[in-house]
Amino acid sequence: MTFNRRKFVKSAGATAAASVLGFPAIVRAQAQPIRIGLLTIKTGALASGGIDMERGLVIFLKEKNYTLSGRKVELVVADSGGVPAQARTKMQELVERERVQAVVGPLAAFEALAMDDYIRTAQIPTLPVAGAEDMTQRKANPWFVRATSTSAQCSYPIADYAAKNLKYKRIAAIADDFAYGHELLGGFHKVFEDAGGTLVQKLFSPLNAPDYGSYIAQLKSDIDAVFLGFAGGNGFRFFKQYNEYGLKTPVLGGMTAFDEVAVRNMGDYALGAISSCWYTAQLDNPINKRFVATYFKENGYDPGQYASGTYLYGEVLAAAIGALKGKIEDKNAFIKALRAVRVDTLRGPIKFDEYGNVVGNIYIRKVEKKDGRLVNTNIQTYPDVSQFWTYDPKEFMKQPAYSRDWPPMKA
Repeated sequence: MTFNRRKFVKSAGATAAASVLGFPAIVRAQAQPIRIGLLTIKTGALASGGIDMERGLVIFLKEKNYTLSGRKVELVVADSGGVPAQARTKMQELVERERVQAVVGPLAAFEALAMDDYIRTAQIPTLPVAGAEDMTQRKANPWFVRATSTSAQCSYPIADYAAKNLKYKRIAAIADDFAYGHELLGGFHKVFEDAGGTLVQKLFSPLNAPDYGSYIAQLKSDIDAVFLGFAGGNGFRFFKQYNEYGLKTPVLGGMTAFDEVAVRNMGDYALGAISSCWYTAQLDNPINKRFVATYFKENGYDPGQYASGTYLYGEVLAAAIGALKGKIEDKNAFIKALRAVRVDTLRGPIKFDEYGNVVGNIYIRKVEKKDGRLVNTNIQTYPDVSQFWTYDPKEFMKQPAYSRDWPPMKA
């Protein structure tokens, strides 16, 4: 029999006819909205970043009128509470109950590690803000696509900068005592010592530490700087107390310690502080300038890496869905398209390595005052930074994963 599509579309009973005539299921599916899950944190120590994650992704989807490649997009948001077991449960609900086709998140490394096996079993494309090193290294998850940074990836350039540009020889460090803090500090430790410096002290504080006075009192005095490996609002709380104690030793910030969300709550004592990240709201490109203007108008402050991270994932999703002309029902084709994305974004140009992790610019930033508020000004760009830095990937992965005890202290 000859099938006349034009007559079929015009017929009053088109939907029913599709079922009766056996219209291909994949074609019917493509008429349905694309469902994207956002797994974030809205309560606890990491909530400020988690709330910003939702704001960033919503701005991107609004810009696109919740439509990508001709298909409507529905966003389903779940709150993990920053609890690993709950994060896994919420991921399962997004996939099995809400039927999402990709998940943006989670935020924290310990959450990503808790759901690793489920992501593999469910074969759900996952675009994490979480750093969790081994998810794209020794135990690479084939369903992971990370466009932000591993925990340590932003630490490498600032360690290099500290040794070679600032000529620092002796540094002490303090970080949050969980996977992200261990990995972020581990990357700094390795590159700083490989560049000729010495990490003379490292301290770890609980994620929900009520006070940092006892840790500040332990810091050695014969050092050139203190490196901070904090997440969420902990960098702000530590540095505020550090200033109140009257300490003048320079401070270097890891990826999150001087995030825009933290800096906006700091006083002029933060001026001159140097940090590194894959993003700063001061990046001078059209995409970022538009995003920052919208975000500031809606929220009254500059976006940091959490909000920009989910906007970035919107850009990656849009590029992959566009490459597939909206046909994302084939999971294997979808994850392949995501990993093949090469696109200019609000953070600059990006691509992905064979493990699904981003290769892109990392920025050395300095806190300055602009228009009456503190901002992170880019003072040096490290282009095309890999999660393996300049090391051979195979040799790199023969070493232990970064932890509390590795690299070992030499001092």
